Amino acid sequence: MSIILDHVSYIYGKDTPLAVAALKDVSLQFPDGQFVGIIGHTGSGKSTLVQHLNGLLRASSGHIYFNGEDIYDKDFDMKKLRSRVGLVFQYPEHQLFETDVFSDVCFGPKNLGLDKREVELRAYDALRKVGLPDELFYQSPFDLSGGQKRRAAIAGVLAMKPEVLVLDEPTAGLDPKGRDEILDQVKNLQISTGMTILLVSHSMEDVAEYVDRIVVMNGGSVMYDGTPREVFRHYKELEEAGLAAPQVTYMMHRLKERGLDVDVDATTIEEAADTVMQALGRSGKQRQKS
Repeated sequence: MSIILDHVSYIYGKDTPLAVAALKDVSLQFPDGQFVGIIGHTGSGKSTLVQHLNGLLRASSGHIYFNGEDIYDKDFDMKKLRSRVGLVFQYPEHQLFETDVFSDVCFGPKNLGLDKREVELRAYDALRKVGLPDELFYQSPFDLSGGQKRRAAIAGVLAMKPEVLVLDEPTAGLDPKGRDEILDQVKNLQISTGMTILLVSHSMEDVAEYVDRIVVMNGGSVMYDGTPREVFRHYKELEEAGLAAPQVTYMMHRLKERGLDVDVDATTIEEAADTVMQALGRSGKQRQKS
């Protein structure tokens, strides 16, 4: 088991008049190799949650275990944890600061004390994995497009060879093409390496398309935890929590209401197309019989 949260709570401004409970008794497990979407409206606790996973925030109560070790034990190596659980923030410019992209990606592994050859091999490999063209390696990271900055920031974390990659709203502000390219690259990375990936997102379409499991945060607590089909079955409850299901879910329900025998649990365009074609085929055969 890669990461376990055991009754974790977190209070911003603890012991002050402005104290706010951001996490409330959260217990979760993130197994090795899983692609998990973490969704919730603004203020639901999703970003606070992931900042606990590599020790950026310390729980007010509860425990967090990484590969069986309590990260709050006094002898636990927090620096080692941060090399194994990589966090890419929503705004990549917060993580880019060197004069060129290649130097930026080298920064993390260099701080691990690795020799120059290993550092550069890791940086090159990470940049290739995120699909950044070679001609951009020695450009200033601040001259890149939004999507290219995201790729560079992800590469900087991948060069540390983490076991877990946490992406906090990695497609925020990108156009649809840029969003799809980033998420396709992340999914390919997860498939090819078996890495555990946690994707924080507000886009229902994104999580429905790419993840194996969804954790819904609401008011600092876990509202739902299951496969996309299981979670989006509760689309009415999600609406009450300020969220929504993918547009496909609503379309399937409308078709069902109009008499077409479709699978209302379809969550992606491909699943929707399959169930509509099957339903139309069944409908055609019934008309022929009559």
